[in-house]
Amino acid sequence: MLRFLVRRTLGAVVILFLLSIVTFVMFFGVPRDPALLMCGKTCNADAIANIHHVLGLDKSIPEQYLIFLHNLVMGSDSFAQGPCPAPCFGYSYHSNEPVWNTLIDRLPTTVSLTIGSAVFFLLIGIGAGLVAAWRRGTMVDKVATAGAMVISGMQIYFLGPLALALLVYQTHWFAKPDYHEFTVNPLNWFAGLLIPWVVLSTIFAAQYTRMARSSMIEQLQEDHVRTARAKGMSRRYVFFRYAWRGSLIPIVTIFGIDLGSLLGGAIITEVTFGLPGLGQLSVQSVFFSDLPLLLGVMLFAASMILVFNIVVDAAYAFIDPRVRLS
Repeated sequence: MLRFLVRRTLGAVVILFLLSIVTFVMFFGVPRDPALLMCGKTCNADAIANIHHVLGLDKSIPEQYLIFLHNLVMGSDSFAQGPCPAPCFGYSYHSNEPVWNTLIDRLPTTVSLTIGSAVFFLLIGIGAGLVAAWRRGTMVDKVATAGAMVISGMQIYFLGPLALALLVYQTHWFAKPDYHEFTVNPLNWFAGLLIPWVVLSTIFAAQYTRMARSSMIEQLQEDHVRTARAKGMSRRYVFFRYAWRGSLIPIVTIFGIDLGSLLGGAIITEVTFGLPGLGQLSVQSVFFSDLPLLLGVMLFAASMILVFNIVVDAAYAFIDPRVRLS
């Protein structure tokens, strides 16, 4: 197990390294000059040259990338804004704030959105899938399957504005979604994120309903499950004791990917509801051609996905004894 985790961790580091290179190349392929965005109305050639020097844009791309890697690992005291301790992604071109501090400030919003929606779509999706598998072929199964297929075809950019129009602006049943710190006012925190939770979890719940149903039906056909039934064990006992555990493998796989992706920023949801999370921050970094901020968001999001992939792979051996990691 330890060798497996070390190998996967080293692989994740290599992937992050390659991703940072790709991001650098993509950024310098954009025709917009960050210095023009920072120069203001009194911009001239000397001011642009000075900004290039301050930001290090007058150096070659390989030199800039090596400086970025050094600052990321060791930190830096060479910034005009002040010292930048590791992990140092530099200072934002647009806000002139440390990128790492900006990521940490936006993280609670994204974490709250992720955890709340995950609780909703796991409970609803897996629960509906298990009920559909238990009542396979009945009207309950048909309704759950048809509903999941219809909802899975919808998108957040459709359900989000629809929920806002109906629940906020027309009926005034809910206040406009916003993030409030949980430690300050838990009730406002819950109320401000309830609509985004429901909208985001609706899309995911449909996917997990179909997955849980198909996985459970497949497990019920396994030899060890049929043997348990042949020994006289009750259907309920076999369903939850044998089939349920084996059906978790594909669910845990997808859940790890989804959770990592959401922690990296639920872009469409955060932009739709105006939530100040990492997803909204990534859009802003692209809009302002803010390389340090863009790199910080992308590497953080990729790190979350890679970390949860490793966790999921390690969890296989505990969920299903037939799986062994080498």
